Amino acid sequence: MSEIPVLPGITSTMVDTPRLRQHVLTCGAQGDEAIVFIHGNFSAATYWEELMLALHGRGYYCIAPDLRGYGWTEDVVIDATRGYRGWADDVYSLLQTLGVDRAHLVGWSMGGGVVYRLIADHPEMVITATLQAPVSPYGFGGTKDLDGSACFEDAAGSGGGVVNTDFVERIKNGDRSGDSPNSPRNIINAFYYKPGFTAAREEDFLTAALQEKVGADRYPGDFVPAANWPGVGPGVYGPVNCWSPKYLRDEAADLLAAEPKPPVLWIRGDHDMIVSNNSMFDLATLGKLGYVPGYPGEDVVPPQPMIDQTRAVFEQYAARGGSYEEVVLADTAHSPHIEKPEEWLSVFLRHIQR
Repeated sequence: MSEIPVLPGITSTMVDTPRLRQHVLTCGAQGDEAIVFIHGNFSAATYWEELMLALHGRGYYCIAPDLRGYGWTEDVVIDATRGYRGWADDVYSLLQTLGVDRAHLVGWSMGGGVVYRLIADHPEMVITATLQAPVSPYGFGGTKDLDGSACFEDAAGSGGGVVNTDFVERIKNGDRSGDSPNSPRNIINAFYYKPGFTAAREEDFLTAALQEKVGADRYPGDFVPAANWPGVGPGVYGPVNCWSPKYLRDEAADLLAAEPKPPVLWIRGDHDMIVSNNSMFDLATLGKLGYVPGYPGEDVVPPQPMIDQTRAVFEQYAARGGSYEEVVLADTAHSPHIEKPEEWLSVFLRHIQR
């Protein structure tokens, strides 16, 4: 296990909860109003540190856990058949252990899915929700319209079998090179940020991301043969299977049924190619562009309209008594909080102090 990179002013702790031993970063005074930061795939709590420090002294207790399967948290298998519930249960158990009854939640990408689940299961503990480039409420891959209808009943085209195997192998080997488009360093720089931006803590971010647990039942997860294109469907273990529509059939409905409904801030970058209506990580987009053979055409498997799906659900959320605000930060991609932290913080503070 590599040494944990931590900025001065951030406390790194291992917290034993009834569910697992979780690595947690904190900043601020325990007992102050809590803000919980939930990272996305191929990242870790480390990615929140500058933002946490920027909030220091403003009367907030910032908490950022490494989720199960990521960072320096105990390596415990993820049951993908529960969708985001395993992670949500871990976060809720952590907050109970820390004595936090209510909190502002911030979820990034996959972490947005965890926030959806926490709102659905524990709406009374959510003061506000901030979702940065969140995964669609209908998951990632395998759906085709604003209602999240599955392209195929077997959820083909989603799950652990759709991830680039060279990228996975490079994570397993701790690759820090820049010699391939599939190098973890290059994936981060090409897709987390608008090209041309380089994070000041590039090495620390790479170290943290490379802690992701890889294996047959870890990242990306197992898969099964499918009768439909591209010939693979979701298995039952690992993170990528968690956001298959096979296991998220009730996610949007449960979110819409939550009472009370905390106010939602949706922040995204205008150059995001990960969570997009034409995501470069969606096999349908890659098939349409000719990168995946046998593509059956847009009438059968169109690129997932991730942004439009999310907006449609949030509009229903508002119609049912909740509220949401969509903010698009210019010249940013998947990580606006890193690319334009001052703008991000201004929007965020307005939201949680409203």
